[in-house]
Amino acid sequence: MSQHNNAKLSISQASFGQSSTGVPADLFTLTNANGLIVKITNFGGIITEIHAPDKNGVFTDINLGFDCIEPYYKDAPYFGALIGRFGNRIAHGKFTLDGADYQLATNNGNNHLHGGLVGFDKVVWSATTFETENSVGITLNYLSVDGDQGYPGNLDVTVIYELTNANEILVKYHAVTDKATPINLTQHAYFNLAGKGGDILSHEIMINADRFTEINSEAIPTGELPLVANTPFDFRSPRLIGERINDDYEQLKNGNGYDHNFVLNKAQAKELSLAARVREANSGRVLEVFTQEPGVQFYTGNWMDGSLTGKGWNYIRRSGFCLEPQHFPDSPNHPQFPNTILRPGEEYRSVMSYKFSVEG
Repeated sequence: MSQHNNAKLSISQASFGQSSTGVPADLFTLTNANGLIVKITNFGGIITEIHAPDKNGVFTDINLGFDCIEPYYKDAPYFGALIGRFGNRIAHGKFTLDGADYQLATNNGNNHLHGGLVGFDKVVWSATTFETENSVGITLNYLSVDGDQGYPGNLDVTVIYELTNANEILVKYHAVTDKATPINLTQHAYFNLAGKGGDILSHEIMINADRFTEINSEAIPTGELPLVANTPFDFRSPRLIGERINDDYEQLKNGNGYDHNFVLNKAQAKELSLAARVREANSGRVLEVFTQEPGVQFYTGNWMDGSLTGKGWNYIRRSGFCLEPQHFPDSPNHPQFPNTILRPGEEYRSVMSYKFSVEG
């Protein structure tokens, strides 16, 4: 932890080792004019570190991850990763599209999770850096070939990470395909706004959603979108994450805590709007998540058990939370959910941001 003074916009690049298949990867360090530092590797588009100030101007890393590349391709629970082709779960890895049946890789019990065995989080993306008057960033590109993890079509994906002087990390997604295919890209950073150590149960969260996606015991949507009112899922006004997380409530048992898609309140579809706001009282750090997506997955690190350590952190249960902007899980099997099928001649575009500030 240190104070950062006289910072200026900069971006640097260093070797980060190589993927499990021997492809070299790099680590990019982005710094803005306020001293905020974000480190991103083109292996999996992973955010490895985010150094943000507290109310006293002291910077610390608030992002769960590792110092080196190997743990990211072994047991990491998607720490900091870019997720694709399809974020979240698809029941039994099966869907039918335009009369054809598809079978995807199953890597979460009977189900397909976060793109399969080798999702976008496990490949090396081509990377170029850029700098503007008020930001620095990297542009990542990857071609997911027809049949990758069972998906149809050659999908050409570009993701831009941009750190601005407004202390925000913009993430801009773009994709085109030559065959109809499901797509649902997201970012899977885990945050602990207090910094290293401890859990996130005393963080206060607001989620701008009147409804959430009900799940069964395998975390697959039932198709129902119940109201959050009078349930432990009502975060329309700020509440502590831990306040009701252990309540005797079936949906919490099915998710082993919070691991649910929230249906965001939107004045109009595709507007870039506030999905969630999290505050950690002791440090004063605030994270706001904005997205054009119709949903956000709120996950409270329920499956971490202390067996993983990285950057001097021990990742105990609920030591980080995720807010993953997305379309709803298992959408290809729920025609009433917002559409996730991209067709030739169309463009997939979505923008999200993580914005950091302090209070008090």
